[in-house]
Amino acid sequence: MEDRMQKIKCFILDMDGTIYLGNELFDFTPDFLKKVEETGREYYFFTNNSSKSQQAYIDRLAGMGIRIRPEQMMISSHVMIEYLKEHHPGKNIYVVGTPSLIHEFETFHMPLTEENPNIVILGFDTTLTYEKMAKACHYVRNGCVYYGINPDWNCPIEGGDFIPDCGSMAKMIEASTGRFPEFFGKPSKHTLDYIIRQTGYSPEEIAIVGDRLYTDIAVADKSPVTSILVLSGESTMEDVKKSDVKPNMIVDSLENITEIL
Repeated sequence: MEDRMQKIKCFILDMDGTIYLGNELFDFTPDFLKKVEETGREYYFFTNNSSKSQQAYIDRLAGMGIRIRPEQMMISSHVMIEYLKEHHPGKNIYVVGTPSLIHEFETFHMPLTEENPNIVILGFDTTLTYEKMAKACHYVRNGCVYYGINPDWNCPIEGGDFIPDCGSMAKMIEASTGRFPEFFGKPSKHTLDYIIRQTGYSPEEIAIVGDRLYTDIAVADKSPVTSILVLSGESTMEDVKKSDVKPNMIVDSLENITEIL
């Protein structure tokens, strides 16, 4: 583990369950971030949650005492937007999403429409209405290009409970239309490629750290990128035993990584 860690120059950190839980920053997080910087390494954050804007996360981290450059905060919706710009330039887009997600698309001057789109984008919409879902199903059923932003089934909330996330919403559309979208957040290869491009590091120099096997760890599966599972959030050792996806390293928390940097 120590030998492999010496090659790592960049950490991509999940957020809830990794650096904080709910609204509480883990006590060991500041020491970890400080040690990363002291050893000449860099850190970035990546969240799959497509219901909030990049700035919302920057502000949340600032409220916890972590101040970062905008490029250090990566979000799944930016992976989607970059792909659309490259592969579907100028195409009209109907987005199922929160006002924050819509604003993120507008910030990048994406051509949004409510009627007759070429593309339907499904995000994690905590403002979902029956009207939005009916329109999305109509467009998807009639042949629109159809993508989803993040594939998470559930989003954790305060008190240890969960609410339906983007993947669950996609299942509802599938039940009506027979179509399920290609997703772009973790664990999609689109996300891994995006991380490598944005950081400028080689895959061997990158470690992705998170608490979810099926997103955080799976995104690095079968690649030279190092995956580190922390047991401070969702996944347990029992989950690891049952999973086809295996992390390169397993630690209790970021504190264990700090000790060997």
